[in-house]
Amino acid sequence: MGYHLSVAFPEDQLYSEEEVVLDLRPHWWFFAQQTVALIAGLVLGVIALVYIPNAVAAVVALGLIAAVLVWFIGRYIVWATTSFVVTTDRLINRSGVFSRQGTEIPLERVNTVFFSQSFFERLIGSGDLEIESAGEQGSQKFSDIRKPLNVQNEIYQQMEENENRKFDRVGRNMAGGLSIPEQIEKLDELRNKGIISAAEFEEKKNDLLDRM
Repeated sequence: MGYHLSVAFPEDQLYSEEEVVLDLRPHWWFFAQQTVALIAGLVLGVIALVYIPNAVAAVVALGLIAAVLVWFIGRYIVWATTSFVVTTDRLINRSGVFSRQGTEIPLERVNTVFFSQSFFERLIGSGDLEIESAGEQGSQKFSDIRKPLNVQNEIYQQMEENENRKFDRVGRNMAGGLSIPEQIEKLDELRNKGIISAAEFEEKKNDLLDRM
C-alpha cells in the first residue's frame, strides 16, 4: 500500500507522551485500475446511450456505469480506511471497514527497513517497504508506498531518537541517589529483562565508569 498524508490519527489511541510523526493513506496508484475503469465505463456508457437509441442499449450502458462506479467506490472506501502511522514509539498499520485488523511494531523491535522501486515506480514516486522486526511476525511488507526512501529514513530517525529517550528515562529512574556500582547493577537487571540490549548495557556502563 502506498501512502500520502491524510487526516490526523486519533489522539485517544496514543500512549502517554507519544506523538504522531507520519499519518499516511494509500498512494493514488492503489485505485488506478478502478479510476481507469470508471472513466472508460462512463465514456462507453454515454456513447451507447447517444448512438444506440434503444431500451436494451440503455439498460446495458447504465448497468456498466453502475458496475464500475460501485467498484470504484468500494476501492475508495478501502483506501480511506487503510492507514500506516509512524509515531515516536511504534509503527501502526490498520485496515478494514466493518471488521478492523491491524499490526503494531514497537520501534525498539524494528531490526531493518528495506525499500525497493521499479523504474515505473520511481517515475510515479511509489515503491515497496519491508520491515523486519524481532517477534512472531518477523517481516511485514507494504507495497506501492509513496516515496519509500523518505519513509525509511523517517523510521530510522525515530528509532534513533527513541533509543535516546529510552536512555534518558533509564538515567532519570536511576538518578535517585544511587552510587555508580548500584546504577550498573540496575542496568544489568534491565539487560537481563530484555529492556536494553547487551551493547546498550556496555555503552551505558562505560559512561558510568568514566565518571568514577
